[in-house]
Amino acid sequence: MNLLIVCSKNSGRIAPFIVEQADSLSKLRVEVDYFCIEGKGILGYLKNRKKLLLKIQEFTPNLIHAHYGLSGLLANSQRRIPVVTTYHGSDINIPRIFLLSRLNMLFSKHNIFVSEIQMMKSKLHGDCSVIPCGVDMDLFIPMDKQVARQRLGINPDEKIILFAGAFSTAVKNPELAKVANGLVGNTNLIELKGYNREEVAILLNAVDVLLMTSLTEGSPQIIKEAMACNCPIVSVDVGDVGQVIHNTTGCFITTYDPNDVAEKLRQALSFAACTEGRGRIEEMGLDINTVAVKILKVYEKVLKSKLS
Repeated sequence: MNLLIVCSKNSGRIAPFIVEQADSLSKLRVEVDYFCIEGKGILGYLKNRKKLLLKIQEFTPNLIHAHYGLSGLLANSQRRIPVVTTYHGSDINIPRIFLLSRLNMLFSKHNIFVSEIQMMKSKLHGDCSVIPCGVDMDLFIPMDKQVARQRLGINPDEKIILFAGAFSTAVKNPELAKVANGLVGNTNLIELKGYNREEVAILLNAVDVLLMTSLTEGSPQIIKEAMACNCPIVSVDVGDVGQVIHNTTGCFITTYDPNDVAEKLRQALSFAACTEGRGRIEEMGLDINTVAVKILKVYEKVLKSKLS
């Protein structure tokens, strides 16, 4: 099977979870290639149509997998190759983008949502699935905290809270995190910015707790990766976070009240141990290889329906 992945590269790179998913599909004998979109907004995306048609002619894919609704609209601007679209959160949560995603859902042969909440928001009754992105369990593994800190040059005695995003990203709600951190005191709040994938895996073992205060999310990858590393978590009930962490000891759901966030952080910091989050990820089948098999079954179903 030849699979063409259509996705944005406006940030200067393809999102790691897309690359990791593609790599896992390659292990299942799927020939993968990319068409990277450069340009913003609906017009910016659609200006890539001519280049996309040339890529299709060159690569001759059996199927296109678009990531995010606008990418799906571009992919569906041709009608010869069937399109599967995955929606990751912002394309459902932001009203003006959701309207375009909703239009794309009508054209895609199959729609994948990363959480039940996203699927319910879409109000879609057609051919769709809920398949969160999987975690690379070979990369995100538990390791000794002091070894991890030594590798990153972090003070071994410092209490460190890792904010689940960049402070400059408004939707991640950094102000709440900063206020709560101030209420806890004697802790260092650091942002998740400027690290490569290997460093993120080490960092999740080096910090005392991961904090998420986002206003909207789909199925945040960093939560699943923290679980795979047995890292304590404090998070607002956003996206599928509540479902993922469930009753995992050392992981806490908080409201958006700074005092509640601070209290949950104190509890997580006093936990001072590894969680059993990795077992929860395995139990839910959220490892990258299990997810790849689920996605491949979607592809096979779409291609079978094309032939019938």
